[in-house]
Amino acid sequence: MESVRKPYFYEALLSFGGLMLVMAVGIAVFEANPHIPMLIGTAFASVIALKIGYKWKAIEESMFDGIRQALQAVVILAIIGVLIGVWILSGVVPSMVYYGLNILTPQIFLVATLLICSVTSLATGTSWGTAGTIGIALMGIASGLGIPAPIAAGAIISGAYFGDKMSPLSDTTNLAPAMAGTDVFTHVKFMLKPTLIAYSIAIVFFG
Repeated sequence: MESVRKPYFYEALLSFGGLMLVMAVGIAVFEANPHIPMLIGTAFASVIALKIGYKWKAIEESMFDGIRQALQAVVILAIIGVLIGVWILSGVVPSMVYYGLNILTPQIFLVATLLICSVTSLATGTSWGTAGTIGIALMGIASGLGIPAPIAAGAIISGAYFGDKMSPLSDTTNLAPAMAGTDVFTHVKFMLKPTLIAYSIAIVFFG
């Protein structure tokens, strides 16, 4: 039978601090991708887990449980890449630019952009997909209407992240409650109030 004890504070701190240190050195000093530093940090945390009494089989099963919980988010991110490529190659983005220039005016463009990106992201559950598809089209429209690119990008990102955060289809909105052991709609419910306050401020700013 396994004899597992709770980690002491310094052991928990070493596990977390070791990961942060390795990632900071790997990214800031060696300018490497975070994958290898994270792998080293995982190995370090595994050593501490072994030290406090866990068997390797239990550690391995815990790793696979984490992967299974994150798998839905990984699949969604893969589909986003496909969606962006299909929209660009099929002419959807250029068509949006053409019709957008005929419909939108500079006076309503920023608020319309915020709302369009919010609805799109809410329906699809992806901020990256929204910014990479309809966001590109809206940047083209902004250029044609003489809207400064940084402000247009701000409206696009604001709307995209609002929809992504509130959508039950979002990868991160599914991943966070899965890791915390709660359900998606409870998670969304508790995010709603502060998010709507920030969103209202954004509408006033872009209006």
